[in-house]
This record gives sequence, structure tokens and C-alpha cells, in this order.
Amino acid sequence: MNNRDNPIQNNNIISGRNPVTEAIRSGRNIDCIYIAKGELNGSIKVIAAMAKEKRIPIKEVERKKLDMMTDHGNHQGVAALAAVKEYSSIDDIFDLAASRNEKPFIIMLDEIEDPHNLGAIIRTAECAGAHGIIIPKRRAAGLGGIVGKASAGAYEYMPVARVTNLASTIDELKERGCWIFGADMDGTTYYKSDLGGSAVLVIGSEGKGLGRLIREKCDVILSLPMLGKINSLNASVAAGILMYEFTRQRIESGS
Repeated sequence: MNNRDNPIQNNNIISGRNPVTEAIRSGRNIDCIYIAKGELNGSIKVIAAMAKEKRIPIKEVERKKLDMMTDHGNHQGVAALAAVKEYSSIDDIFDLAASRNEKPFIIMLDEIEDPHNLGAIIRTAECAGAHGIIIPKRRAAGLGGIVGKASAGAYEYMPVARVTNLASTIDELKERGCWIFGADMDGTTYYKSDLGGSAVLVIGSEGKGLGRLIREKCDVILSLPMLGKINSLNASVAAGILMYEFTRQRIESGS
């Protein structure tokens, strides 16, 4: 192997055509493939086809972005963002709840793209006693190195499942006995709802909030009182406030 084939890693970035190809072939969990604009030909076209077959998201970006991601290494027009740990399954989340003899408490994130927000939510969820987090495969941050740091190591203890379709996953969770609570505007004041049972808390994206279909599938919409001039909170802050209300009620109800 020559030097150009060595992967340059920065927060779990793998760069170079051969290293990225081998990472895909090995079955490693990859959150996204980044391809420089104008480079979708030759061996990179093959890499893109392999990624599509394995349903790995692909983003075309400016070469400058790849330069920054790889510390100006010889990325050859392609890089992959790999997960820092294996993703869990929804069954793993339910198994954890059962092992604690507790009703499932799950956090679902609808397109949270900021890895710092994802890390902060994982940290709070672990401290609040949640059993797992569900994120979508596309248009969302994955378990990269920044998330690991922002979670202060909590990601090691918190199962994170990655699903293709949040809407169908909500249907599955309902069938398994969970109530779905969405965080959004114009809902019930959060502390006035009964949150003590098997529950899924859905947090929307930083800019758009909950998607229309996801909001429609929620059983209850929870809102936080906004008494100042700003009418929204950072996603991870809002998630933290709501999670601890779930936790308070669950402790009081013994669930």
C-alpha cells in the first residue's frame, strides 16, 4: 500500500478512493459519503454505486470542504464519515427497558443535523434514564466523532438506532404500546400531560421543527411556554426540559 492509499482520519473521516471503497466493502457503519463536485466519474462513480446499493447517503460538496474535512490530505475527491460505534436496533432499546423492568422511554429525532445538538441530547437522555434514541438515515447527524465528544462519552451507554423511515417506525412503536409525544408549537403545555407510561418523545429539526407527517402521527403535541421575545429554544435545550418532565412523572408513578 502506498501513502496515498492510507486513510486520513479526522473525527472518523476516511479519505481516498481505495480506503473509502474498502470501508464500504467491509460493512463498516458509514453515515455519509462526500464527493467533490465534478468528480463523479471513474472509480468514484463505482464508489457512489456501492454506496447507493448499501443505502449510504451521498453528498456532492465543494473540494474546499473535503480539504477541510481531511486536514488538506490527498482525499482524491472522496471521503466517508464513519460512525464511532455500531448502531443499535429498536429491539435493543426495548430489551434495555425490559432488563430494567421499566416502561420504554425513547427519544426520536426528526432531522437533527447539528452533531453538537445530537451529542448534547444523547448526554441528557442517558442522564434522564431514557432507553434509546432513534434517528433517520438521511438529513441528520450520525454518530461521528464530534457527537461522541459532545455527549461526554454518554453514547457508549445509550443505544442509538438508525432507521430508513421515521413515519413507519412510529407506526411500529405504536403497535408495541408506545404513546407518541411530539415537541412543537401550539400544543398542550408539557407539564399538563400524563407522561408516565410507555412513551416516545419526538424532537424536530433545528430550523423547521417537526415534519408535517411526523406531527400528524403524534398522539399528543407538547409545548413549552415562551414568555420572552424569542419564540423558540435550541433543540437540545428543549429536549432536555421535556425529558426531565417525563423522568419526574415516571419516578412519581413508579414506571
